[in-house]
Amino acid sequence: MNTEHHKTGTTSGEPPRHPDVSFEERDIKVGAMYWYLSALGLATFIALLICVFVLHFTNHLAASSDAPPPPSREALGKNYRALPPEPRLQGVPGHPSDPQKDLREKVKADTAENEKLQWLDKNAGIAQIPVEDAMKMVAEKGLPSFSPATAEKKK
Repeated sequence: MNTEHHKTGTTSGEPPRHPDVSFEERDIKVGAMYWYLSALGLATFIALLICVFVLHFTNHLAASSDAPPPPSREALGKNYRALPPEPRLQGVPGHPSDPQKDLREKVKADTAENEKLQWLDKNAGIAQIPVEDAMKMVAEKGLPSFSPATAEKKK
């Protein structure tokens, strides 16, 4: 093993250079990168200005080509577009009924109709009974069976 000290750098404070190794300083130019980024920013800003100009132009063009509202709507003032045109769906502003209230009333009416006990045709022996009672009767007795011979005959 060699015990001599190897001098790898220069004494003047310069970094060591090997004669076979070199760095290509022209690969990265900071000035070119800043120029590219500033050009990209400028192009983006110009594109934004063009888009704003096109938006204003098309808005003015659309406003000038629109037909004026009819006199009946002008009489209503600024809020003539506050309500959608008829027929209005339930739940929109200006509709007289509340859809949740209507649903509760419908469920209540259906429940009352399903729990009603009355004669539909007393002479024929047809009665309306509550659904729970009818389900109990079907569970106990089963459904009546009909034979094809008793069905209506086609003429």
